[in-house]
Formats: sequence, structure tokens, C-alpha cells
Amino acid sequence: MSHLHRLPSLTHVAVCGGTHGNEMSGIYLAKHWLNNTSELCRSTFQATPFLGNPRAIEKCVRYIGRDLNRSFIADILNSKGSDTDSYEVQRAREINQSFGPKGSSQAYEFIFDLHNTTANMGCCLIVASEHCLLTLHMCSYIQKQSKVKHCSILLSQQNPQEETYSVCSVSKNGLGTLFPAFDIEAYKVTGAVDFPRYPSGEISAVIHPDLQDKDFQPLKPGDPIFQTFSGEDILYEGEDTTYPVFINEAAYYEKKTAFLKTEKRTVSLPVLQKKF
Repeated sequence: MSHLHRLPSLTHVAVCGGTHGNEMSGIYLAKHWLNNTSELCRSTFQATPFLGNPRAIEKCVRYIGRDLNRSFIADILNSKGSDTDSYEVQRAREINQSFGPKGSSQAYEFIFDLHNTTANMGCCLIVASEHCLLTLHMCSYIQKQSKVKHCSILLSQQNPQEETYSVCSVSKNGLGTLFPAFDIEAYKVTGAVDFPRYPSGEISAVIHPDLQDKDFQPLKPGDPIFQTFSGEDILYEGEDTTYPVFINEAAYYEKKTAFLKTEKRTVSLPVLQKKF
């Protein structure tokens, strides 16, 4: 018999669009829900929509001064504000005050953060780790209800000891009803691969045509991953098969990331039930 986990009901839920100001799907959904709040009303809670980065949205850019989705860390949230703080630092503190404080008992139980990507990721649900039981149960429900043929799950946290920094990390987790135990397929991030570079630091090769748009598909040792500007192939030298994601993501050029490596794994989830 599967072990039973009991969690409290969800009472405070938020939905964020526009954490990055040039990712339009979440922006327009959040704006729609701000004008039609009844669509987010459920029997046990009323979800709160909000726009993450209004100034970046106005300019249709990813961010103004720094990535808002990397700004929800203790050094920023707990420090005293100053006139030199970037807009995103100020905004992170505002969001933390409205939906947190992060790590407190008053924090919202859940924040859905909506994004777009220029990589061929399709429908993708990003979760910190396989230990996020509630979130993975939600992912399973979304997969079953979705009309999209493939809806992958990405486990983004490489190091369990590292501090979480995204918008959704402000919230805590809860649950509303009974969900049975099951196994679910997910892809865990294991590392990042940068583009080949000249000594000057400039990129010296591009994503190989055989790899482009092959997110979540197996990449084996010896497969081509880059092609130099002179037409030479650069092969994957890893020891094991990996499943690349965020291949050639435009927003990751500044992070020196050509793609992320993941491993495909099966996560066994226990029964979850509302705590009475």
C-alpha cells in the first residue's frame, strides 16, 4: 500500500504573467483574468492574477535591469532598499510582500508562473524537484486534462542545497483533495552546455541542424551538437545519453547556455489527501 501524505487545503493561490516582459502568452492571460476574475474562482479559493514585471511589459523586453526570475533570494528580499536598486530588485520585494513573505506561514500556498520560450519545448511544466509532491500531482492532472499531445515535465533544480530564486518560490505548497499514487515521467536538469567560443569570447559555432528543435529527444555520445562557421561538425562527448532542452533559447545567450542537459527518470508519487 502506498504511503499517504496529508496536506492542508489551498486557500491562497496566485497566477503570474509577465515575469519576463517579452513573453506574451502569460501577459495577455493575466490581463484577461484581471478583467475577468470570476474565471479564477473555485469552490475553496479565489486565485489572484498579477503582472510580474510591468515596466518590462511596457517596453516588451525580458527585463529592465536584471532578470526578475533570478531575484527572489534572501540577499535581495531581506536587504534594505536603496536608490541604486534596479527596478526588478524593487519589484521582487513588492511581490514578496504581497504574496509572501517567502518562507513564512502567511505566504500564498501556490503561485503559477506563466512563461514562453523561443526553444522548441512545446507544452512544458517546470517543477523544482521530484520532492515537490503537490506540484507533480498537479502536473499529472494537467497532462490528463490537456488537449496537447505531449506535455513534458522538467525538474529544474540541479542542486537541492541551492537557494531558490524564481517568482513561484515565494509561495508554499498545499492541497485540496485526494490524489492516488502513481508514477510519472520527468526530465531532471543535470547541467548546461555553452557554445564553442573563440579566445575573444565570441561564439564560434551554432547549434547543429540535426539538434535544432529536438528538445526532450535523446542525444547520444557522438551525435553532432554544433556546426562551426566553416562547416565542421562538433560532436557530443558526454559519456551517457542525455535529453537536451531549451536548445538555442534566445534568452539564454546572455547566460552562455546553448542548451541544458537532462536525464529522463520515473518519479513515484505517494497518495496525497486533504488534511482535515
